[in-house]
Amino acid sequence: MVNHACADCAVRDSALCAALNDDELDRLNRVGRRQKLAKGQTLQFAGDDSLVFANVVEGVLKLSTSTADGREQIVGLLYPADFLGRLFAVRVDYDCTALTDADICVFPRKGFEAALNDFQKLERSLLERTMAELDRTRQWMLLLGRKSAEEKVASFLLNIVDRLKPEGCAGRAADGPPTYVLPLTRGQIADVLGLTIETVSRQMTRLKTAGVIALPSTREVTILKPLALEARAEAA
Repeated sequence: MVNHACADCAVRDSALCAALNDDELDRLNRVGRRQKLAKGQTLQFAGDDSLVFANVVEGVLKLSTSTADGREQIVGLLYPADFLGRLFAVRVDYDCTALTDADICVFPRKGFEAALNDFQKLERSLLERTMAELDRTRQWMLLLGRKSAEEKVASFLLNIVDRLKPEGCAGRAADGPPTYVLPLTRGQIADVLGLTIETVSRQMTRLKTAGVIALPSTREVTILKPLALEARAEAA
């Protein structure tokens, strides 16, 4: 019978371990543990020995590095059901820090690599997720290199909607549009998109004025017209 913690897991059907049946999941669970991260807490630092893998159960984490002059550069975000860790890596390449309070399922390297040898479905699932992440990285390169400021901000908001789904929804009236809590500050969004904070704020205001979104607070966004937001993300 599947472990109680796994049975109640919010990402049981979408995380890497979704490929496993209950008996296999129970065996994997014996080498893993749940860990809570407070907002701002760093799980691992660039240069650390690569000792653990993890599934994100709740919350949002950032992957970041530092430029030569000490500035932080966010290079990726991890959402619920995302996987953290890279096989065959001796050292960690990026800092991994919780942007919100987070809950993760952590596996020591040796135990997880042994599970990959035992469960072919888990190995295949990891490969599929790695290829999907590569596709997202290529799409992000297009966003950063070719899209306008409005298209970048609209694309970022669509990504939030896609990745946070109902579980990450801050609130939803019975018949109203969804409101999402942004895991990044305006300044962090600007860094991710290669824009200034003034440009991000200006584009948010333009979308609000056009009736595409509402902004209940600086860290919340309500998607009023999803199709209009999609159109602005792909405008010529």
